Amino acid sequence: MGDRYASFANSGMGRGVVKRLGLPDPPRLRRFSPGTPLTDGPVLLGAADGGRLAGTVGKLLEAAGVEVSETAADGARYAALVFDATGITDSAQLRALYDFFHPVARSGRTSGRVVVLGTPPSSAATPREATAQRALEGLTRSIGKEFGRGITAQLVYVEPGGETAVESTLRFLLSGRSAYVSGQVIGIGAGTPAAPADWDRPLAGKTVLVTGAARGIGAAIARVFARDGAEVIALDIPAAGDALATVANDVRGRALQLDLTAADAPQRLAERLTGLDIIVHNAGITRDKTIARMDESRWDSVIDVNLSSQERINDLLLEQGLINSGGRIIGVSSMAGIAGNRGQTNYATSKAGVIGLVQSMAPVLADRNITINAVAPGFIETAMTAKMPLFLREAGRRMNSLSQGGLPVDVAETIAWFASPGSATITGNVVRVCGQSLLGA
Repeated sequence: MGDRYASFANSGMGRGVVKRLGLPDPPRLRRFSPGTPLTDGPVLLGAADGGRLAGTVGKLLEAAGVEVSETAADGARYAALVFDATGITDSAQLRALYDFFHPVARSGRTSGRVVVLGTPPSSAATPREATAQRALEGLTRSIGKEFGRGITAQLVYVEPGGETAVESTLRFLLSGRSAYVSGQVIGIGAGTPAAPADWDRPLAGKTVLVTGAARGIGAAIARVFARDGAEVIALDIPAAGDALATVANDVRGRALQLDLTAADAPQRLAERLTGLDIIVHNAGITRDKTIARMDESRWDSVIDVNLSSQERINDLLLEQGLINSGGRIIGVSSMAGIAGNRGQTNYATSKAGVIGLVQSMAPVLADRNITINAVAPGFIETAMTAKMPLFLREAGRRMNSLSQGGLPVDVAETIAWFASPGSATITGNVVRVCGQSLLGA
């Protein structure tokens, strides 16, 4: 089911009605398609005194064919505003943010981007620097709610020593791939990842296993990974065999029918694999009831599919060395795992557990040169959300800074960014794909 309100709001007559009545105004978002430029206009790049990233950022953007300006021009419309705040070491220096953003706050193009670069507070040299760097979160989240017209805002904390590791993240955040990601805080670790040979096909030569791949978000993940050059193994339950075969054929990949809750599922999976570069744990179910009315089978099945099966599979693949060095493990959590949701105690528990899995395993896997991250989707337009009652569906669509639901491809693009070779120093992150939802904010 399409978003009829958004279609109306973007029509000639609808724009006038929405403006007069002060109704939610969902903009048309700029999404990625192969062959499109990184940005659809110039980038304004600023920096606080003493910043350590602006020079690197300017050079890599120019090398990517982006027009970069360090001085705002009268009447100019910018595709992105990028500010290096790593030189801010005291709260008084936060004034540099106002001086940069105030004059150009209305100069962003529709579906534009704001990216602020900082130093992780935990890596700051002094308590004052840590305080000032933590303050950046309030700025970027507020800008994401203020600028409107589909403009997104993110904060990227870059560890000292990670100056050469920012390209993959900037390419994601400045492009149409991040259309439904806003208000997020992303951490980049130290190191120098190897850039892909071709940024248009960054996953060429990689093998990925996508669970729950027969439909919806899982099918979109499979298609994006194939577009980006990966060999895809699409997995789902036998009952979804026909739909799974369709997806596998579309991406010229392999279909694998397997019930992940079966006692021998990890071993059967291991027997069919020779080595993975990426595993995407997308398989998930809902069995909704309030906890007072929930029978134990609803609880057990949701926890097992959404969380415990991931642990069992990871453990066996790691034990048998079937995830290659430089590999990626990527989980699909949910906004329910962050904010909770009435009638979904089992689901929210499992999805919060996925976040816990990422955070607890990141330091363990670092010793094996494997990263682990997760996405947390908000309201995504799928067959499941199309069946929701009208009021709940409309609330889900409008209760975010972009005033609309996301698409399965938005989740897939975020996962593909985590999987890129250029994202090798990104681990332990949970990024919401929710249009900056008001829930859990």
